[in-house]
Amino acid sequence: MVSTILRTFRKMWLFLANLPMERKLIVVFVFLISMPITYVSYLSSRSMFNSVLVNATERAGQMTSNASDTIDRYVADLKRYTSLPLYNTDVQLYLTQKNTDWEKNTGMSMFLSYLKHMKSEILAVYMADQYDSVFYDTAVGINEIFPAERLSTWKSLSEAGGTAPVIQGRHSIRVNSSAQREVFSVLRTISSVSTLKKIGILVFDVDISLFKGILEPVNAVTQGNTLVVDDQGNLMYAGEGKAGETPEEQALTRQLLLDKVKLDQGHFQIRLDGVSYLAVYTVSKQTGWATLVTIPLSSILSPMEKNRNTLILTTLVIIAFALFVATIISHALTKPLKSMVRLMKQVQHGNLDVWLHPKYNDEIGMLGSHFNRMIIRVKDLLQEVSLTEKRKQKADMRALQNQINPHFIYNTLESIRMLAESSEDPRVAELTYLLGLQMRYGIVRSEEMVTIRHELDHVRNYLHLLQIRFPDKFILNIAVPEAFLPLPVIKLVLQPIVENAVFHGLEPKEGPGTLSISGWEEDGKAVFCIEDDGVGMDENTLRALNGSLRNGADGEMFGIGLRNVNERIRLHYGPSCGLSVSSEIGKGTRVTLRIEDLSGHLREE
Repeated sequence: MVSTILRTFRKMWLFLANLPMERKLIVVFVFLISMPITYVSYLSSRSMFNSVLVNATERAGQMTSNASDTIDRYVADLKRYTSLPLYNTDVQLYLTQKNTDWEKNTGMSMFLSYLKHMKSEILAVYMADQYDSVFYDTAVGINEIFPAERLSTWKSLSEAGGTAPVIQGRHSIRVNSSAQREVFSVLRTISSVSTLKKIGILVFDVDISLFKGILEPVNAVTQGNTLVVDDQGNLMYAGEGKAGETPEEQALTRQLLLDKVKLDQGHFQIRLDGVSYLAVYTVSKQTGWATLVTIPLSSILSPMEKNRNTLILTTLVIIAFALFVATIISHALTKPLKSMVRLMKQVQHGNLDVWLHPKYNDEIGMLGSHFNRMIIRVKDLLQEVSLTEKRKQKADMRALQNQINPHFIYNTLESIRMLAESSEDPRVAELTYLLGLQMRYGIVRSEEMVTIRHELDHVRNYLHLLQIRFPDKFILNIAVPEAFLPLPVIKLVLQPIVENAVFHGLEPKEGPGTLSISGWEEDGKAVFCIEDDGVGMDENTLRALNGSLRNGADGEMFGIGLRNVNERIRLHYGPSCGLSVSSEIGKGTRVTLRIEDLSGHLREE
C-alpha cells in the first residue's frame, strides 16, 4: 500500500517536473491560492451549517418546552377543578341521595355549568352519584351525548386511580347518532368528606383542538410538524401529516420517532421516507406526555444553501481571477527565459551575433547579463583559438620551409663525403658525416616526440661539428639527471637554443667559451637551463626578447630560433610553459625551458 502511494506520488511529481516553467508557475499559484480559499470556504460553510442547525435546535427545543409547559398547566388546572365537589356541601348531599327531584337536578346542573365554563375547550362535564345516576352539562352545539355507554370505563379508571385525578387519553365520543368528537378526559373519584366513602365520579371531556391552539405557533415558527403522545405511546395530537399517508404508516413513523426518545428532552436527526428531519422533543414530568416536533432539514438549511451557493460562486470567481493573474505573472516571468532559450538555440547552430536585453535587475535579469558576457567570452575564445591555429600553421610552415633547404644540403653533403673518403681526406669526411647526422635528425626522424637522450645526443653532435670548425673554442657541460633521459619531449627544443647561444654569445667572445646544460624538477615541471658565459646582452634587448617570447609577436629582430621553439612548446604543452631569458653584458646568457608536468613519468621510471 505504501509503495503504491509512493509510486503514485512519484509519477505525479515527474509529471509536474516535466511541465514547462510557465505551466509549473500557474499550477503552483493556483494550488497555493485555491487550496486555502477552498479550505476556508469549507470551514465557513461548515461553521454556518452548524450554527444554523444549533440555533434551529435551540429555538425548536425552547418552543417545544414552552408548549409542553402550557399543556401541563392546562391539565393541572383540570385536575384542581376535579377537587371542587369536595368543598360543596350541596353537591356532597346530592351525590348521596337516591331519589332525583327538581332541587337535585337544578343544583347539579348549576354546579356542572359552573365547571364547564372554567375552560372554553371543555366540551362536557359529567357527574355520577353513588347510585349511577349521571348528570352532565355540554358546550353549545352538542345536542346529545351518551354517558351511560362510558360509565363502566369511568368506574374502572377511577378505581385504578384511587382518590387521585386520572387522565384518559385521546378517544372519540358520540355527540349525536352520526357525529363524533375527539377528546381526552380528566376524571376523579368523589369521596364523602364525612365518611370518606366513594359517593360519585366527576369527568371533564376536553376538545382535542386544545393542542392545536398551543402547537400551531410552534409549527408556524419551526416550519415543522408537532405531535403529542401520551405515556402509553398513543397519539394525543398530530399536525397535518403527509398527504396520502395511511394511519398504519403514521403509526410506524410515530414509533420510529418514539424509539429515539430516551431522555426528558433532547434532539436527534432521522431519515423518513428519504427525507432528513431534525426531531426535538420534551417529555412532561407531570403527565408523561411527549411533545415532539419534526422539522425537515431542507427548511432549516435552505437559507444557508443560498449563502453556500453565493460562497461557492465567490470562491470560483476568486480562483478564476487567481488563474488569470497567475497566467499573466508566469508569462511575464518566463518570457525572458523563453527568449534566452531561443537565443541559445541560435548559438547552438553557430550564430554568435545574439544579444539578450534584460528589462529588470532580478535573478532572471542577472542570468541574461551573464548570458551576454558568456557570448562575449565565447567570441574571445574562438578568436584566440583562431589566432593560435594561425600561429601554429605559421610555425609548421616555417618548420617545413626550414626542412626544404637542409634536405637538399643533406643530399649534397652525402655526395661530398663520398668524394672526401675516396680522396682520403678524413677531416672533411668526418665533418661532412656529422653535418649529415644533424640534417638526418631533422629530416629522417619526422615523428613528433623524441626523448631527452636523443635531444642531448643531437646537441653533442652539433657541438662536435663546431669543434672541428673552431678547435678549442667551445666547452660543453651536461648535468641532466639520468631519470630525465627517457622522458618524452617534442623534437628540436634544445639544439636551436644551443645554436643561438653559440652564434650570439660565445662566437663573438674572445677565447674559449663554456656552454652548460642542466635539468631539475620544479613544481612538477621539468626545467632545463642552457647557460653560456658569452658576451650577453643589454637590458633593453633582453626586455624586448622576453616580451616577444611572452606575446608570441612576429618579427625578425631575434630570428626564428628561440621564437620557434617557444611557440612550439606553448602550443604543445600550454601557455604556462615556454622559454625565459636572463642575461648581463659581459657575463653571459641563461635560457630557462619549462615543459609539462613530468612527475607521473618520473614515478613510472
